[in-house]
Amino acid sequence: MPDLDKETFNKRIKRFYNYWQNTKNDNEIMDAICVVTGTDSDSSYYKTTAIQQWLFGVEITDTAILFLDKLVVFIASPKKIQFLKQIESGKENDHLPRYKFITREKNESDKTFLTEAIELIKKSKEGKKIGAFPKEKFDGDFFKDWNKTLDQAGFDKMDASALVSSILAIKDELELNNVKKASEITNKIFSKYLKDQIINIIDGEKKVKHVKLSEGVEQAINDSRYVSNSDKQLVEICYPAIVQSGGNYSLKFSASSDKNNLHFGTIICALGFRYKNYCSNIVRTLMVDPPESMQQNYKYLLSLEESLIDSLRDGVRLNDLYEKIKQKCLSERADLVDKLTANFGFLIGIEFREANFLISNKNSNSAKAGMTFQVSIGLSDLSNSESKDDQGKKYALFIGDTVQVNKDEAATVFTQSKKKMENVGIFIKDEEEADEESEEEKESTKGKKESVDLLSRATRGALLQSKTRSDTNQEHARREHQRELAKRLNEEARERLLSQKGPATKEKVRKAITAYRNASQLPYKQTEIQELKIYVDKGHETIILPIFGCPAPFHISTLKNLSSSVEGDFTYLRLNFFHPGVTINKPSSSVAAPTSEGTYPNQDCVYIKEITYRATNIKEAGEISAPSTNLGLAFKYIKDMQKEFKEKEHEEKEKEGMVKQDNLVLSHNKNNPKLKDLYIRPSATQKRTPGTIEAHTNGFLYTSLRGEKIEILYNNIKHAIFQPCDHEIIILVHFHLKHAIMYGKKKIIDIQFYTEVGEVITDLGKHTKGGDRDDLIAEQSEREMRKKLNMAFKSFIEKVEALTNHQIQFEKPFRDLGFNGTPNRSMVLLQPTTSCLINVTEQPPFILTLDQIELVHFERVSFHLKNFDMVFIFKDYNKKVVMITSIPMNQLDQIKEWLNSCDIKYTEGLQSFNWPKIMKTITDDPEGFFEQGGWSFLEPESDEEEKEVDDDISDEEDDAYDPSESEDESESESESAYSESDESESESESGSGSGSESESGKSWSELEEEARRADLEVDSDHSDRDNKKRKKPMPNSKTTSSAKKPRK
Repeated sequence: MPDLDKETFNKRIKRFYNYWQNTKNDNEIMDAICVVTGTDSDSSYYKTTAIQQWLFGVEITDTAILFLDKLVVFIASPKKIQFLKQIESGKENDHLPRYKFITREKNESDKTFLTEAIELIKKSKEGKKIGAFPKEKFDGDFFKDWNKTLDQAGFDKMDASALVSSILAIKDELELNNVKKASEITNKIFSKYLKDQIINIIDGEKKVKHVKLSEGVEQAINDSRYVSNSDKQLVEICYPAIVQSGGNYSLKFSASSDKNNLHFGTIICALGFRYKNYCSNIVRTLMVDPPESMQQNYKYLLSLEESLIDSLRDGVRLNDLYEKIKQKCLSERADLVDKLTANFGFLIGIEFREANFLISNKNSNSAKAGMTFQVSIGLSDLSNSESKDDQGKKYALFIGDTVQVNKDEAATVFTQSKKKMENVGIFIKDEEEADEESEEEKESTKGKKESVDLLSRATRGALLQSKTRSDTNQEHARREHQRELAKRLNEEARERLLSQKGPATKEKVRKAITAYRNASQLPYKQTEIQELKIYVDKGHETIILPIFGCPAPFHISTLKNLSSSVEGDFTYLRLNFFHPGVTINKPSSSVAAPTSEGTYPNQDCVYIKEITYRATNIKEAGEISAPSTNLGLAFKYIKDMQKEFKEKEHEEKEKEGMVKQDNLVLSHNKNNPKLKDLYIRPSATQKRTPGTIEAHTNGFLYTSLRGEKIEILYNNIKHAIFQPCDHEIIILVHFHLKHAIMYGKKKIIDIQFYTEVGEVITDLGKHTKGGDRDDLIAEQSEREMRKKLNMAFKSFIEKVEALTNHQIQFEKPFRDLGFNGTPNRSMVLLQPTTSCLINVTEQPPFILTLDQIELVHFERVSFHLKNFDMVFIFKDYNKKVVMITSIPMNQLDQIKEWLNSCDIKYTEGLQSFNWPKIMKTITDDPEGFFEQGGWSFLEPESDEEEKEVDDDISDEEDDAYDPSESEDESESESESAYSESDESESESESGSGSGSESESGKSWSELEEEARRADLEVDSDHSDRDNKKRKKPMPNSKTTSSAKKPRK
């Protein structure tokens, strides 16, 4: 069993007795309370097990806990008694009850422990009323014998469920954190797993059973994506997830998912998970193409839940809260009152559903600050007359969250999954309906639909048709340019790799560390060595251990770890060494350390894996100290020496690869470019200190008020970036270096100097209706300060560029071309400059040199996804690829246009690749890679298909122009005009003549009119044929690629 948290146990046992001894409720006044468990139970939610988990953190079977007047009696087996006796050492408060432990032997036939327990109960207070849990049944002989003995004693039994519920209802800080963690897991699994699964099923029009989805939710807790920061062993499901659709709805948590297929209508999802025995729950309703009446009903139900959460406060009676919400519904939507659920939630904690704190019209208990509730409200038996099938005629709506009751404010919601209409409504528009819509209707509803539609199949088929002629021409030109870049890319990359092929560079081998060069250097005269004790030689960083009566030296680098423990009268010191088979981080300079290939230099040596020393803690007569003193001192000295050695190794490792810099040549000119009151990032100290940066003859010198100095030479600057304070709270100059420099004890390659502009925090409470004059003055002064700072920095930059003869040129980011993405841990605004892609506002900075990029690949590009990922592959294939994740899909075309203008080849696809494995395959056999087509494997289509796609695009360019006059032309005239136009085009292209005699006399206006009519008739013919094609199912409708399927 795990260790028992004695501090938590003492707090909670004191709280238990304080409530029990001071309660005034008649049904809670008892002389003793018996908590008895057996082996197996019918349910995982029992009061008896809840008390054990609350006090000890675990469930203990075949155990009796008797809460008497001033005594707690524990009856259990010997091993369990040994676990429970841990509470004795933590008892330091006189207000706590005494503890008595009665050991129950399995083979004991006379059952004397039962008789002893009954006598103790009789001595508690009056010894008549005893609290028990009659509804809870367990298996096992101990549980049966206890109940039989208790019945024979003739006690007046009372149900203690209400008493225990009241005690466990209010959560302490540790319990609230567990509920929050459980809610976080529940929220992730719903939002990132179940909801995505349902959307993919609807998008692919798959047939999946409700029970299959429910089983998938239970398996999701084994996925680290959803339980990333938690121990999976501590997470379990509260109940099988409930997924309901197709008219069969039961708004109860005792319901189960049936074996019917998911119906694409109203889908109710309910699931909950436990963390460290504390429960959470969430309920959401997803709606596919909901009519306006359903949307209004859902929005009103959501307003009722918000009102319920807002009214759930400290001191509110639960029945009054129920009546308040019901009266609100009666006054606003009387037609929905009869549809409401029988209750609006319940208390949640160790037990999933606490019936004594049910939000209903019959429960007069009050909510208290610190309680956690599962609030849920629903509408059942609703009708949808607009449904196209019988399963969708009847529907229900259900919403639920886990919340915490506060003192004087609305309850805090722990399950933060979005539940507004635009987040749970799945709107699917058929392609035929999309074609019938006019262009004006599309433009007017575009802004609204973008925020509401989770899925829109119309946008996939009609993507190119919605573009103007100029957009299509740009796309065509971009494709042509990308095709040229692809051909050039493979050729240049192949030549570069073959030219680089040569002898492999040898890694720098550091000098091996030795403890002593010869045996004469060992300090034999030391008393510890002569007495065969452990001796720590700090001068040589060596531990001398007695082995078989001889002192044996071990350098500190050979030691993996050590531990010390006291067991009984002895102290143990255990030392673990590095040996073949250990592949953890270890400096390669060690004698015993493995090389970069994972092998050891001296394979024939004998390696010691571990060694343990034992010494007694008892001091004999005449001894100055106990023998274990040597082990204790050795443990401390070895730990300190190991720490110092690791720090020394880290500093040496940081200095490896450092390029020696030239000395800074100071200029004594008083007019040197200078900026004052700047902070530095990264900072060598925790406290920020302003300083001054000054440009000298061959570099910059930054000096802080503390006297700290850092030199940045001009010839070591790769990128100099100026970030103005427009739309930012800081203004800065950033230097991305060619070679790292040491600042403090850190090796840095990015360094920036900045100052803050304006207030980071705004006080919203001082806002008035007419506007505050002081605020206007402050805003004006802030604008002026921004202007002055921009001018000061620009002046500094111009002087530096003039001083260095434009050797240093500062780049300014183009904010208009910026896009959001996550290069590290947080989402930032990434902005291009003339030579790189940067974000220098957030830490750590992100700087990517464009000249080093070979190829950019877009992953997870699909129009039903909100985000995609961007992978940068460098020309140096041994360099790790850089990935930017979570880029909004609406910025894809903007990024493509920017990359195309920079002559950077890009590709896109649905899949996410294992890039380390791909790059290793390429570097292992570059010739074979390019013989198989090189980077063309990232292209979604072949060259022949792309040519046909270009023909389609050119046809659709003509289709894009569609004036109203074409509606008056007949189909026959369109066909004849189309054939005539083809003939005229072929004649003009071949150059066979200058035109017929009849046309030679026509004016330019007449010729233009004829050409316009011919174009209109061609457009009409093309649109008719395209409509016929769209009605046929696409062969690859479930995947999305950058090019269209070729026409057959």
